[in-house]
Amino acid sequence: MTDAVIGLPLCTLYVEAREGSEVADEVLHGMSVTVLGSEEEWLHLRTSYRYEGFARREAVLKPSPDGWAERARSVVIAPFADVMDGPAYRNTIVTTLPRGARLLQGAAVEADGQWSPVALADGREGFVRSTSLRSLRTWNEVDEERTRERLVEDALLYRGTQYRWGGKTPQGIDCSGLCSMAYLLNGLAIYRDAAIREGFPVRPVAAEKARRGDLIFWPGHVGLYLGEGRYVHSTGFSGAVVENSLLPGDGYRDDLARSVSAWGSVF
Repeated sequence: MTDAVIGLPLCTLYVEAREGSEVADEVLHGMSVTVLGSEEEWLHLRTSYRYEGFARREAVLKPSPDGWAERARSVVIAPFADVMDGPAYRNTIVTTLPRGARLLQGAAVEADGQWSPVALADGREGFVRSTSLRSLRTWNEVDEERTRERLVEDALLYRGTQYRWGGKTPQGIDCSGLCSMAYLLNGLAIYRDAAIREGFPVRPVAAEKARRGDLIFWPGHVGLYLGEGRYVHSTGFSGAVVENSLLPGDGYRDDLARSVSAWGSVF
């Protein structure tokens, strides 16, 4: 096994090591992975959140740059962020990173601190608009109320994003991708699929105890609870990330109101 890091803006993880295989997940720039094996031009990867699949070799940098996981403490929070070769929009774009990508960030410079110097996993350097970045959060169990609000806020950042099977960015995202990204942006890795899995932090809770930031499960589907009967989810039915309700009224989905299979919480 070899520690590695994703070097492309976005790495598609496939169920099988072949073109045309089902998409399992998307792993974002700067995320750490473990190389479990190889098959010709494919690498068998395990992500830091314990999801496995196959990716093209060119998407992965191995071995991982020294101390990358500890040093890459900045995350893209804008839908997309252009990395420029200088601190101005007139400069040349080095690459474009999606929300959730990780990089190294230096002190803000130029134009009243509007631009921050950054380093990519492959060693390239550039500048990103400071408002497009934030520090990588650590999971906060002490301030539960604030953490719940942050989970809701980050899930709602994807509102209107098109549905994409296996997706995990503002280009397209699926139901479990939405929920896992909301938690990952707040420093906690939950199970990537629409299920409560032993060994991961989400545990079953009674419906009457569910609160904002908890998870709602249906057969093969998951959403993030907003409170007062409302939830946000990425659904093929609507083709996008939308808000719906378990209660009759605006956004009511009778089919989902009648088929909730479980509620989950990490708190």
